[in-house]
Amino acid sequence: MEKINKKTEYPKNKGRYRALAFIKGPTLAKEKDAEVSENELPTWPYLIRKEFLAAIICTIILIVWSILLDAPLEELSDPTMTPNPAKAPWYFLGLQEMLVYFDPWIAGVAFPVLIIIGLMAIPYVDFNPKGNGYYTLKERKFAIFTFCFGFHILWILLIIVGVFMRGPGWLWFWPWQEWDPHRIAAETNYDLTSFIGIDSKSLPGFIIGGAVVMGYFFMGMNIPYRFMKSKGSVALEKLGIIRYAIVSFLFLSMIALPIKVFLRLIFHVKYIWVTPWFNI
Repeated sequence: MEKINKKTEYPKNKGRYRALAFIKGPTLAKEKDAEVSENELPTWPYLIRKEFLAAIICTIILIVWSILLDAPLEELSDPTMTPNPAKAPWYFLGLQEMLVYFDPWIAGVAFPVLIIIGLMAIPYVDFNPKGNGYYTLKERKFAIFTFCFGFHILWILLIIVGVFMRGPGWLWFWPWQEWDPHRIAAETNYDLTSFIGIDSKSLPGFIIGGAVVMGYFFMGMNIPYRFMKSKGSVALEKLGIIRYAIVSFLFLSMIALPIKVFLRLIFHVKYIWVTPWFNI
């Protein structure tokens, strides 16, 4: 058998090797694309067709509904008579209900701003690429739970309460109770420091209230961080300290709403932190 001298033969076939690499490269890429496309479907016509049919069905249902049922419109407005209760449009009743538990600047300014900032921050803090282009619950548990809790519990539920549970004087009426315009409910609300005999407007009350609010955010961020770090969480490494702080702050702010509602309805706590400039 004749021995081949690689030093002399390789330069002569250099162009051939380059041609084979050029031909084989796209072939491998097409094979990989074919393997990926086995589990994928094009948007048209499969997805668009279903969405178009769903839009047609919803439109038909709304048309039939509007023909059979009249809109629950009230009488013409009278500038000499204020309705009781005076309610905002239904889509603002969630904010109006929050006025029961928070100062106007928190219910009408701070929380809506945090909602907008949180929605804007989602593309920058979401590091999980799974769930893009398909529906999944197993791979997006935290994201889906957070969205469902914030939208259905903290928004839709407050709207339902404002529409059906709040009667004259913005008092609480169960659905089976008749709205009595002469009903009087005497409720005594307390600040948090009043339970330990300290005036909330004094300096000790100011310090204690501030410590409770700051401690809530500090412990709420620090404890999960240390726990995830001790477990060597991959999610924490991908998230990073800055994005973790943003996510935890927004999440704790969201959870603070049901906590304050619970304290107000059960323990009649009006404010946790009273300051000369704002009250929480």
